Amino acid sequence: MSDPTNSRKTEHIRAIEKDAGVDRNHHHYDAIRLRHRALPQLDLNQIDPSCEFLGKKLSFPLLISSMTGGDHEQLRTINRNLAIAAERCGVAMAVGSQRVMFSHPGAKASFELRQYAPTALLMGNLGAVQLNYGFDIEQARRAVEILDADALFLHLNPLQEAVQPEGDTDFSGLDKKIKALVEALDQPVILKEVGAGLAPEDVELGLENGVQIFDLAGSGGTSWSRIEHHRCRPDGERSLGLLFQDWGIPTPTALGLARPYMQQAQFIASGGLRSGIDMVKSVILGGSLCGMAAPFLKPAMESPEAVMTTIEHIKREFVTAMFLLGAADLEQLRLNDALLLDE
Repeated sequence: MSDPTNSRKTEHIRAIEKDAGVDRNHHHYDAIRLRHRALPQLDLNQIDPSCEFLGKKLSFPLLISSMTGGDHEQLRTINRNLAIAAERCGVAMAVGSQRVMFSHPGAKASFELRQYAPTALLMGNLGAVQLNYGFDIEQARRAVEILDADALFLHLNPLQEAVQPEGDTDFSGLDKKIKALVEALDQPVILKEVGAGLAPEDVELGLENGVQIFDLAGSGGTSWSRIEHHRCRPDGERSLGLLFQDWGIPTPTALGLARPYMQQAQFIASGGLRSGIDMVKSVILGGSLCGMAAPFLKPAMESPEAVMTTIEHIKREFVTAMFLLGAADLEQLRLNDALLLDE
């Protein structure tokens, strides 16, 4: 039987293209209201939205979140265009799961991105559950090496695996294997959900085993459960993928639950962010970076310039929101509850 890992990558893209409902579009951030300042006492042109993450300076706290990669020209084009745009705009980028390159050597080219982004903050990506299916430090090092990555995402996707007929669902004992990987790898390991959020218990397990950065990746945006529904379509009227399409912890809620741990760890807010205003709200709630994927997929199919245009639109939204809050830099935003409007 042929390995389905590579074909899944293009099937995912097709599902996103043909079904607008894959983006659940729940707008959880709309429930958060901000305190407008009519006299912000600032010059809009002097606002500094820059930040530092993992020792690299970013023009503003945007992470182009994990999307794809594989042995297909479309997937190579998407990642290349994203990497070029990330470099030119001074933002971070994470690739999709690199598992595919171990079964399809041709997929490696889609992850050889440092040539296009020599100074950008780049993050590799492997599924944590693969540590229970034969992967170990050697595969992790190879994933980092191919990308010349600054860090490695270990993604947690129990829902996505559970709704796939071929899913890898043995998540037992992963915490200790994650600890061994954290201790052996030279680069930081980041624990990341893929759209259902991290609970406080997950954060505590990560902290106990040496993880210091978490991508909360809550619900409200792209539903991988619904994407897998399009791939699998199990027999019968009921579909696990559709039933669980809105399962999970919304990202703003996940940030609130993570608040007690923000002196010990850094948190990336992703899942359902669709504007610079959502990013500002995420920073106020404690996010160090803000991840988005869906807004960049279509532009990435076109050109680096199309991706750059989207990034610049989002940056303008972000800076405008800072101006209207009277915040001159990110230090005046982060964990500043005074900027939230009580209703």
